[in-house]
Amino acid sequence: MTFGKKIREIREEKSISQTDLAQVLGTNHSLIGKYEKDEVKPSIDVIKKLAEALGTTPGYLLDDSTDLDFLKDVAMLKRFNDLNTLPEPDKEHILYALDSLIKAAKFKAL
Repeated sequence: MTFGKKIREIREEKSISQTDLAQVLGTNHSLIGKYEKDEVKPSIDVIKKLAEALGTTPGYLLDDSTDLDFLKDVAMLKRFNDLNTLPEPDKEHILYALDSLIKAAKFKAL
């Protein structure tokens, strides 16, 4: 998925108009439209502002991998970062518990 398509997809998921997004960025809606059509590439500073306004990360917007949709979720990324700062034994216990919960949820869904 392209940079522009990701912006549009997230913007529409969050019911944000091009005009509203443009106001947050201090620009006009026609420029947002050009970003979404991949006609214009914004600077890295604008990409950071876009990511913040859309509740995602610059990495998600810039990465062309479609397998990384979870990167849109800033809260999930914060959890991963918090987990990564814990001592190794604590990480192992939390991951073990998380794996068990995920398996149970998948089994329940069947």
